[in-house]
Amino acid sequence: MNLLTISNLNMRLGGNHVLHDVDFAISRGEIVTIVGPNGSGKTTLLRAILGALRPTGGRVDRAPGLRIGYVPQRLHIDPTLPLTVRRFLSLPVRVGEARAAEALERAGVADLGGRQMTDLSGGQFQRALLARALLAEPDLLILDEATQGLDQPGSAAFYRRIEEVRAELGCAVLMVSHELHVVMAASDRVVCLNGHVCCSGAPEHVASAPEYRALFGTGTGGALALYRHDHAGHSHDHDHAAPAALEETP
Repeated sequence: MNLLTISNLNMRLGGNHVLHDVDFAISRGEIVTIVGPNGSGKTTLLRAILGALRPTGGRVDRAPGLRIGYVPQRLHIDPTLPLTVRRFLSLPVRVGEARAAEALERAGVADLGGRQMTDLSGGQFQRALLARALLAEPDLLILDEATQGLDQPGSAAFYRRIEEVRAELGCAVLMVSHELHVVMAASDRVVCLNGHVCCSGAPEHVASAPEYRALFGTGTGGALALYRHDHAGHSHDHDHAAPAALEETP
């Protein structure tokens, strides 16, 4: 059974036809990545899935009782506001110590509870956002360019943690990202979006598809192979750097 099914989705924003005739589904346990150029409708699609935008046409069907955890692209916190990670997890509803500790451990930052949010590194901040999303015990975890601003080792470590969360919770993961060389390697399925679904399938299939190469060139296929080789030779418990991105423009 699908956790989420999108049928013939159309979205108009400000007179622009941002998405048209999008069909998409995700099942429990899958890690699916949406890729596409700027302006391709990726964030609009996420907002429709989250219920923040009403479709112009088509349907977004969620499984009954579907629990969604969401990690945004960015979150601004006033630097003058004293706010510990533990307190952040209890906004807007107080969370018990055991649940907070479990969420931080699952996010890979068990020791951050007492730290100020404004003192965290970029990677630590994103892990805190991940911990907050995991409090919902989500069936579907959604990440909107959650590693923007992180270096390649930081991004690779974050996505390995996502794989571990998927294994622990049995949830589905839906990611949007521009980091093709890392994200595609961490995905079961890739959806290439450019106002509509250009192509979709296993990462290797999409990386070689003409529609994908017309948008991104051929460099990512090589980076994908290198990352997979490197990834397979290391334990998930040990952080290692992803290879440098190859050229991703035609």
